[in-house]
Amino acid sequence: MPSSVIRSFDYDSAAHRLTVTFVTGRRYAYRDVPPTVVEGLRGAPSKGSFFNERIRDLFACERLR
Repeated sequence: MPSSVIRSFDYDSAAHRLTVTFVTGRRYAYRDVPPTVVEGLRGAPSKGSFFNERIRDLFACERLR
């Protein structure tokens, strides 16, 4: 199901780095994200809600250009 907040995301399992692109076009990389959290995001009926509850403000991140 498409998200009204998240356009796409990609996970580098070797680095445990989650890159999220929002519908606004902004991109952020979240560090040290466990694979189980990413699997939860993949399967979540609401990507935005899952992101807000389980990722945002819980993992260090940086804005990408």
